[in-house]
Formats: sequence, C-alpha cells, structure tokens
Amino acid sequence: MPADELNLGVLLFIPYREMERRVLDALNDGGFDDLTQAQARLVARIGSDGSRLTDLAAQAQVTKQTAGVLVDQLVRAGYLRREPDPSDGRARLLQLSDKGTRAVDVANQAARQVESEWLAHLGPRRSTALRGALEELRKITDPYR
Repeated sequence: MPADELNLGVLLFIPYREMERRVLDALNDGGFDDLTQAQARLVARIGSDGSRLTDLAAQAQVTKQTAGVLVDQLVRAGYLRREPDPSDGRARLLQLSDKGTRAVDVANQAARQVESEWLAHLGPRRSTALRGALEELRKITDPYR
C-alpha cells in the first residue's frame, strides 16, 4: 500500500464519522440537544426488548463503570428507564422512554437521509456491491451480529 493511501479501516471510519455528525446535528435540531455523542451511542444500542448494562458496555467497548455513568445520566435526562428483567429477578433492563423513542426516531430518519444521499452518489450497482462487501465483512468483525 502506498504511503499516501488510506487503509480500509480509515476509509470505513470517515463516512461513519460523517453520518454520526449528521445524526447528532439532527438530534440537536430536533430538541434533543442535551445528548452527548457517547450517550447517543448507548441509546442507539438499546434492544427492542431492553438491554442489560453489561451488554451495552461490551457493545460500546467501554467499561461497565463508564456505561453506568452514561446510563445514570440518560435516566435522569428522561431517555431511558430501568425495569425489572423478567428472566432474572435480580437484574434490571434498560428500556427506551417515550423521549428516548422519539430521539431514536429522529436519529434513524437522519441516518436514512444520509444513506439515501450516499446511494444516490454511488448509484445502484456500486451501492449493492458496497452493501454486500460490508455485510460479508460483518461476518468476521461483528461479535454481536
């Protein structure tokens, strides 16, 4: 690889970073201006049936303590709520509140807009090839798939 050629990891990161920036801008514009980037990353990982703190920490690749601080902030801000875990009476599940659901909807709409722009730029054939290549890479890179 020539010295001035970016590696694939960087080439994947640059568009991800741009999408994340656009999503955060949309959240700010939508009235969710109290969400930090780190908090938004956790909110985005809440499963439809709720998530455990340990799972969120692992997926976000942060310590349980860091995730705990972020979750406490999100609960206080009204984005998340803690509920009993029906499968384990000792555990708690984190669930999106109504406010959290509205924020996720805004974020998803912004992400769809960005993706639509990218697909228009690449065209159908290259978009399909890119998606196929990324889905194939996911098989060897995503422990949570």
